[in-house]
Amino acid sequence: MLFAAAMVLAGAAGVVLDRHFAEPARLVTQDDIDRAVRASLENKPLPSKAAKAFEAIHPSVVRVDGFDHPEGVGSLPDNADSDENKDTKNDKNNKDNATRKRQSVGTGVVITERGSILTNLHVVVGTSRIRVVFADGTESEAVVTGADPDNDLAVLQAKKLPDDLQPATLITTGDLRPGDEVLAVGFPFGFGPSASTGVVSGLKREFVSADGKRALTNLIQFDAAANPGNSGGPLVNMEGEVLGIVTAILNPMHQGFFVGLAFAVPIENAASAVGVPPF
Repeated sequence: MLFAAAMVLAGAAGVVLDRHFAEPARLVTQDDIDRAVRASLENKPLPSKAAKAFEAIHPSVVRVDGFDHPEGVGSLPDNADSDENKDTKNDKNNKDNATRKRQSVGTGVVITERGSILTNLHVVVGTSRIRVVFADGTESEAVVTGADPDNDLAVLQAKKLPDDLQPATLITTGDLRPGDEVLAVGFPFGFGPSASTGVVSGLKREFVSADGKRALTNLIQFDAAANPGNSGGPLVNMEGEVLGIVTAILNPMHQGFFVGLAFAVPIENAASAVGVPPF
């Protein structure tokens, strides 16, 4: 009887082994791969193209503040805060705040390893002191080292640089076409860094300011939102590479806010105008 039971068990094991070796392993199909990818994306979505572009350019974007002060008053203190609300911390800051006035706020982009910052000339013209704030929070006074009034451009050099300074990557606009996606990064109305997406609306545009004092040519027209404070900031492609410098907005009502028409100086013009070979 025990012999018979052993034979039965052996027979069963043989059947299992036979089935194991008889059934070939199932090949992984493209459908299996697609299902696995979809499941992965559902759990952890990939960042958008615009988000990746912002991540790439963000370390190179700086805030540019231009200050003025009454005649006869000395320079601003070196420890001036970047946030106007911080100026009311104590009586000394209140006194300093009474002697200074923020004249302009704009944006800049680091374009060289030695810290050259490209911005718009109209952001800094007429200011008595310029302060820049880097992406890591480093603040520094800056001076104008170059200017190109015909393209409304200026080059700044900060007195203090971050240890991990990262210049932007510049790219030719030779292949740029209307409809290409772009991202504008800056400090509109002082808020930022802020990102807005859009497309190239046209090339080789001309712009004349409402007062007729500024006439710019060979501009990139785009529809990503840009407002006062975006001036001097980078216009980038979806790889975060700089195509141009945001320079102007057009509002038929002559009001200082965006209605869908914005312009940038192509990076070839911008870089060469200030003596920096772009490529």
